[in-house]
Amino acid sequence: MMKIKKVAVIGAGTMGNGIAHTFAQCGFQVSLIDVSPESLESGLNTVKKNLDRMVKREKISETDKENTLTNISTFTNIQSGVSGVDLVVEAATENMDVKLKIFKQLDEICDAHVILASNTSSISITKIGAATSRPDKVIGMHFMNPVPVMKLVEIIRGYATSNEVTTQIMQLSKELKKAPVEVNDYPGFVANRILMPMINEAIYTLYEGVAGVEEIDTVMMLGMAHPMGPLHLADFIGLDVCLSILEVLHKGFGNPKYAPCPLLVNMVTAGKLGLKSGEGFYDYSDGPKNKKLAQQFVK
Repeated sequence: MMKIKKVAVIGAGTMGNGIAHTFAQCGFQVSLIDVSPESLESGLNTVKKNLDRMVKREKISETDKENTLTNISTFTNIQSGVSGVDLVVEAATENMDVKLKIFKQLDEICDAHVILASNTSSISITKIGAATSRPDKVIGMHFMNPVPVMKLVEIIRGYATSNEVTTQIMQLSKELKKAPVEVNDYPGFVANRILMPMINEAIYTLYEGVAGVEEIDTVMMLGMAHPMGPLHLADFIGLDVCLSILEVLHKGFGNPKYAPCPLLVNMVTAGKLGLKSGEGFYDYSDGPKNKKLAQQFVK
């Protein structure tokens, strides 16, 4: 079995920089790739801030921090970034057309032995694999946010993913000090098939006037022992991401129970995407730790 030593990560956003951080901290050489130099700079700054926080909390040493940063190289050219790698992890936007285009390109420019993984949270690995000439080497690695902290990785095997590749990626995830769980390729996999309908129902509960934002979140935190209320969590994930996943579930299963709430659709259309835009169900203009109820939801 091939030893994975060098990894490329496509996308320097929240998930991409977190995945790059995690691999680099575990001693892997990482190429972080994004077409936007600004996104690369922002992503690398996020990694530095998170490492500084870990040093301050005495979870890692200053040397560990420097070694992690040394392990990360940045690229705006995808062909240069994937040169000599053993694994590519795609962490681009949750859009089928975008992912298929990326995987077709990766298939053309990567060496034959390279495993192609997607961090997709809902899109079919089988369909992604079918866009390449190596579907046996295409697999899902669905990390949770924030990646350096959360232990779970959903390992999604497509219809054609080989046993060898699945075993290798399961073992690799353990080397990252993660807890991998193998799941089959159905819309939403396990995590989002269960989570997103709950978030959607919370939004419907608000939409139908059953209770307010803070009341809904309080019930789920104090009554169900959730660490974060579903509406706050939706803001944290990104309302646009929640909408995309629900649309995949709705289309994939053809069941009206997965239809996105009209309030969610309107908020995304209006650009109220949650934490990333500064406002969703809550207002984050003073920073994520100083959230307050968004103006449109103030009674």
